[in-house]
Amino acid sequence: MAFKTTETVLPGVLLIEPQVFGDNRGFFLETFNWKRYADAGLDRTFVQDNHSHSCRAVVRGLHYQLNHPQGKLVFVVTGEIFDVAVDIRQGSPTFGRWIGEYLSAENHRQIFVPEGFAHGFCVISDEADVFYKCTDLYVPGDDYGILWSDETIAIDWPTKQPTLSEKDSQNPRLADIDAEKLPVYQS
Repeated sequence: MAFKTTETVLPGVLLIEPQVFGDNRGFFLETFNWKRYADAGLDRTFVQDNHSHSCRAVVRGLHYQLNHPQGKLVFVVTGEIFDVAVDIRQGSPTFGRWIGEYLSAENHRQIFVPEGFAHGFCVISDEADVFYKCTDLYVPGDDYGILWSDETIAIDWPTKQPTLSEKDSQNPRLADIDAEKLPVYQS
């Protein structure tokens, strides 16, 4: 087995711990292997890879696409982040609930955030390089956001005064988003 998967409290959100082969030269690990991931229940086709570089206390998110929803396989190459998934699917038994996991270059953990969830992260090291594979392409005009500090979601972020983009600082609260701008739960 090249990795271990753990289902989180939000069904579909998976924590993945790849097997790391280390010696005096450094280490090697597979960040993705379609067959092994499919055999473990993560049978997705990834069509876009993204790389984000950020400094301490930067919060990116909470983001989602509606008509072209993206599942995301997230991992960190340098630094450490607190990565968050929020279930925003109307009718879901876990609607409005969130899960947060620490991902770092040292622990090599990955998280899979399925389609229909909002995603964001906070950098807790001086800098971090975050890579994520997406199941659909980024589509301008189909990108939406939820306010990082929405009190009803109540994410316990590791910073109270983040650095945000102008766009992210003006995202609405989940309760203020029109129903037609949220994904629908399908059991």
